[in-house]
Amino acid sequence: MTCKKSILITGGAGFIGSHVVRLMVNKYPDYLLVNLDALTYAGNLANLRDVEHAPNYVFEKGDITDQEVVRRLFEQYQFDGVIHLAAESHVDRSIDHPLAFVETNVMGTVNLLNAARLAWKSQPEGKRFYHISTDEVFGSLGPEGFFTEETPYDPRSPYSASKASSDHFVRAYFHTYGLPVVLSNCSNNYGPYQFPEKLLPLMITNIRENKPLPVYGDGQYTRDWLWVEDHAAAIDLVYHRGKTGESYNVGGNNEWKNIDLVEQLCDIMDQLLGRPAGASRQLIAFVRDRPGHDRRYAIDASKIRRELGWEPSVRFEEGFRQTAQWYLNHHDWLQQIRSGAYLRMKED
Repeated sequence: MTCKKSILITGGAGFIGSHVVRLMVNKYPDYLLVNLDALTYAGNLANLRDVEHAPNYVFEKGDITDQEVVRRLFEQYQFDGVIHLAAESHVDRSIDHPLAFVETNVMGTVNLLNAARLAWKSQPEGKRFYHISTDEVFGSLGPEGFFTEETPYDPRSPYSASKASSDHFVRAYFHTYGLPVVLSNCSNNYGPYQFPEKLLPLMITNIRENKPLPVYGDGQYTRDWLWVEDHAAAIDLVYHRGKTGESYNVGGNNEWKNIDLVEQLCDIMDQLLGRPAGASRQLIAFVRDRPGHDRRYAIDASKIRRELGWEPSVRFEEGFRQTAQWYLNHHDWLQQIRSGAYLRMKED
């Protein structure tokens, strides 16, 4: 096919990545979208069944840390852009296995940057390297204030430290080599296709099965929650209209304490499952706190709203109910992951 642009999306079989791939494949039929994913524990091609046969979509299994794989793809597809989402992103796993996060999040990002630098060296016009990061690089907020694009970095976990390092390398390639980059830092995403060890799908599953609902510490940790499809729309805007060398904070303007969020989810699940009001709250169990647990994250997304016209479209209560219903309706998808069957499907 003749394509207007050729774009590499890394980590496109993951939670956020699959929503970005779906949006781009459907919205830009004249683009060629190449999804590079190593299909580790969080990558699942079942997330993309509805677009896997689209004429403008190609899946490539490979690791961003593999220099030969990345070089070959740049040579084969002549990419005009990169949307870089591939990352190790589970904080608890980073505490147990920090070196894996350094390898993927730091070395993998630098490998992509270097491939783009060499491929676009003679003709950087019209090219773009877009790096998606997290608000966790900013550290922990007190009860007041918000993270802005100027907030100093203060990572507290191996995960956030690895993402902070990758952010710095992206900016270094912009300043040193003139690589046309753009960055964004997002708050906690939620919605369909999220890996089941994350907070919301874990709680939904445990409520359904009448298992304990583990809440860290005193449950007062606060996060800003962002509907994943709103984030995908923001990524689309930043890629196409963001200013080169700039970063944009993307947040849902939805702050919730963990305990309040879990209690709200319990009430929604009681309604969806036909249980007596308050029944699921009895499953809440406070557990030992996580090391280096940041107290509060909150995003000031005024820059992306002012410059690009983006703002969240889904109210949290609405998105929350949709998420709970989706997991109830897609129990087979969930069971394939929990049983490990999806890992065997990756080799098909």
